[in-house]
Amino acid sequence: MVVRGLRSFWVILQRVGRVAAILLGFGTAVFVANAAAEIHAFAQQDETRRADAAIVLGAGLIDGELSPVFRERVNHAIALYEAGTVEVLILTGGQGRRANEPEAGVARRYALAQGVPDEAILLEEASGDTVENLTNAQAVAAEHGLETFLIVSTPFHMKRAMSIADDLGMEAYSSPTRTTEWISWVTKTRAHLQEVVSYSVYLVSRKPG
Repeated sequence: MVVRGLRSFWVILQRVGRVAAILLGFGTAVFVANAAAEIHAFAQQDETRRADAAIVLGAGLIDGELSPVFRERVNHAIALYEAGTVEVLILTGGQGRRANEPEAGVARRYALAQGVPDEAILLEEASGDTVENLTNAQAVAAEHGLETFLIVSTPFHMKRAMSIADDLGMEAYSSPTRTTEWISWVTKTRAHLQEVVSYSVYLVSRKPG
């Protein structure tokens, strides 16, 4: 009798476990789908307006030079500076394991070569991800009395970047670059999916610093 009761209890537990797994899977799917929709919708927005500085989020180096994605972010920020929309560029990005110098330093050289004066460039050279990009850039900005910002990145990245900026209490607005050229729809889709994962993880872990 006891054995039969234990077997029945075990069967019930298995059924409950299956139901819980189904509900968890469904909830996760809904959560990720909502994140994907938010990222896509926000990617269409552009809040560009006058601000003290443009914060350019790092995007890696290739053979010691700016990656194509990073280069277009810097180009976008340079255009903002030349239009008088911002007074300062804050270039972000630390040194990767295979790099010889920080991303921000390479971005600075590029900006100088495009005619941006050295006094209009500030560097954040210690970060390794978006949270650190913005947290450290905020500290650099505070040292120079800068209070309002345009966040410069690729469209898919903007929702997460602006969520982080909001959590940090920054007065920031999105200014996505539209000039990034994807190799194919496959690379574009992969970039979108990667951002969905990163944004979902951020939502779960939430507040930076």
